[in-house]
Amino acid sequence: MHVAKLSLTDFRSWSQVDLDLEPGVTALVGPNGQGKTNLVEAVGYVATLGSHRVSSDAALVRAGAERAVVRLRAVRGDRQTLVELELNPGRANRAQVNRSPVRRARDVLGILRTVLFAPEDLALVKGDPDGRRRFLDELTVQMSPRMAGVLADQDRVLRQRGALLKSAGGARRGRGELDLRTLDVWDARLAEIGAQVLLQRIALVEELRPHVAHAYQQVSDGQGEAVLGYRSSLEESAAAGTDGPVGRPGPAGTTGVPHLGATVELLEAQLLEAMSRLRAKEIDRGVNLVGPHRDDLVLTLAGLPAKGYASHGESWSFALALRLGSFQLLTHGSSGTGPAEGYAGWEEGSEPVLVLDDVFAELDTRRRGRLAALVAGAEQVLLTAAVPEDVPEQLEGARIDVFGGQVSRVR
Repeated sequence: MHVAKLSLTDFRSWSQVDLDLEPGVTALVGPNGQGKTNLVEAVGYVATLGSHRVSSDAALVRAGAERAVVRLRAVRGDRQTLVELELNPGRANRAQVNRSPVRRARDVLGILRTVLFAPEDLALVKGDPDGRRRFLDELTVQMSPRMAGVLADQDRVLRQRGALLKSAGGARRGRGELDLRTLDVWDARLAEIGAQVLLQRIALVEELRPHVAHAYQQVSDGQGEAVLGYRSSLEESAAAGTDGPVGRPGPAGTTGVPHLGATVELLEAQLLEAMSRLRAKEIDRGVNLVGPHRDDLVLTLAGLPAKGYASHGESWSFALALRLGSFQLLTHGSSGTGPAEGYAGWEEGSEPVLVLDDVFAELDTRRRGRLAALVAGAEQVLLTAAVPEDVPEQLEGARIDVFGGQVSRVR
């Protein structure tokens, strides 16, 4: 899979740009602030409908413009697909595939797959759980595009149920009437959707674990063992209640969450039970305390939590391993032997486009060389660098200079 052409209109700093691309390595080189990252950000947006830099689409529209348009031609085998996305702040985005409108923008998901490395990835190890949850969910959607709708439904349910919990809390304090029948309906809906999300994440962590462990060994030269686990809000709810652990123990960091052999029905029942047990606390606090939105991807290095214990270099190696592991999983698909078999609904593997956004300037010489050697054979690598010297020798290929709102091919 590779990107053959990228065209932007009023996207970030670009009023208009057209970029022809080929398989292999392409380096976008130019001083900071010239729009290199904006170009690769647009590629990533087509794959995920999100940015690795900001959470709102409004920031992606050039200042003073009403909308932005991203056009991208993706090539997969002998098939070419043209994707066109229109970003409309405050209104629904629109999309076309091969010049034909699609009902929803998210219908383009799955046409292009990318794995993007960026300086922001360090937050996967050192940052808060929401970044790690987003990492899992974005990878889940690339593996199974239908999950985009499930995740959107979960967000809506959480907002509506959270508002109802706040209202119920006010009523309990004498500010209105307390009617919990509607809350029962939203409990059931959150449990139904949350079980699907939880099942996919459990499967994903199980499938991703060996890829990340192997990638960490390659990047770090065997310095420590990187282990993935999954911590669910079901564990916290069980600890807060009196009914003992929920489910049966799983791998490290997953106590209380069924891993192997988990079913949607089992997880749905556990989520409903946990919400019932914590209902008084949820109403008092006015927040959703149970569900995948409270979970975390657990990163362990040499038996210790990576966050707080790993050095800066080790944290970078772990972050790189997460992306390299994702690349391997997207390329090869499910192993067919883990918990994903039969129910995860994952699409067949295909090698994604690798995007390296100003990563090499952040790495020491050893990690820079190891990463370059590991990705050099990818079908397409798009990288950005401030100066040509930041491009490792193993990744020499096509070069496009980006300066003053213009792009020019050097080789």
